[in-house]
This record gives sequence, structure tokens and C-alpha cells, in this order.
Amino acid sequence: PRHKCGNKRSCAQNHFAFKIISGAANVVGPSICFDDVTLMSSVKNNVGRGLNIALVNGTSGHLLKENTFDMYSG
Repeated sequence: PRHKCGNKRSCAQNHFAFKIISGAANVVGPSICFDDVTLMSSVKNNVGRGLNIALVNGTSGHLLKENTFDMYSG
């Protein structure tokens, strides 16, 4: 069976599935999947070097805001 966000197991009822992938240099970009929806990825062109953060409503699961913080350049 397929599980949300490509996880190995299903989450308990009333819980959200998520998967965060860090990336590898310029070869593999980071990505954030939440409840089987890709919030941030190289394909969506909304990630960058540094910290990639997605703010999600913990009750509804809706994306509130996303941003990238480049820790190298300040």
C-alpha cells in the first residue's frame, strides 16, 4: 500500500503525515511534504540554500507561510 508523503507506515488517525528531505549540495534539492502535499521543492522553485521553513496550521493542516533563510550570506 502507498502511504502519505512516501512514508513507510501510515500515521494514526487524527495525525498528519510529513516528510522533510534535507537535500545534497546542488545535486538533490530539499523538499517538504505535509499530508501528501508537496509544500516546498526544487520543482516548485520555492526552496534555497539554508533553512527552508513551512508554517502549517496544526489543526487544519493548511499552509500558512513558507520561506527560506540563507544562513551563509546572512
